[in-house]
Amino acid sequence: MRRAVTIILLIILALGISRSLAKIPFGAHKTKVGKYYINEGIEETGATNIVTSVVLNYRGFDTLGEITVLFIAAIGLGAVLTTNVKGETRKIQPASLVLYTGCRLLFPLILVFGTYIFIHGHLTPGGGFQGGAIIASGFLLIYLGCRERRINRVASNLIESLGGLTFVLIGLLGLVFGSYFLLNFLPKGTANTLLSAGIIPIIYIAIGFKVGSELTSIIDNLIEES
Repeated sequence: MRRAVTIILLIILALGISRSLAKIPFGAHKTKVGKYYINEGIEETGATNIVTSVVLNYRGFDTLGEITVLFIAAIGLGAVLTTNVKGETRKIQPASLVLYTGCRLLFPLILVFGTYIFIHGHLTPGGGFQGGAIIASGFLLIYLGCRERRINRVASNLIESLGGLTFVLIGLLGLVFGSYFLLNFLPKGTANTLLSAGIIPIIYIAIGFKVGSELTSIIDNLIEES
């Protein structure tokens, strides 16, 4: 019986996929939504990076859901790994001289590069998620090379909260100034310039700080537990 049900479900799935591919075959110019983004994206959003205009404007609500999932994952991991006794100290083995020197020299450069990535996300490939991940990698290097250092949990949580709150408030301002959430209500400026694309750079900066602080918190929890 189970085998028969499995075969029937596979047939239904195969029919669904085949009918979908028949309606929009690969290589055919029938993807009107994609063509609209490419042809109208720069004019409507002011962002020369079309991926950015899609992620933060046309489907910005979905991006809000993605950072919410990351936030929940960070909270869940922190709850699972919070097993250390308060005030407990552990012996930390010092890192090698090469790694210790490298973390001190490269850490500020990594922070600057990550900041550059999310500030210029509307102009070049990259953005808040990528820049935040780069910043978190800098803190990972600190944990590996300068092992006695730890982040300020209060400051990290504050930055994370402000980043998410900024995203939501800008989206709600779209309802105030227009008719839908995340309306690009600021001047779009001149394409290919830093001060362009309206609300998109502001949102990417907020996402960069939020993702960076969340991933750093996850790394910190894993380092503490190990």
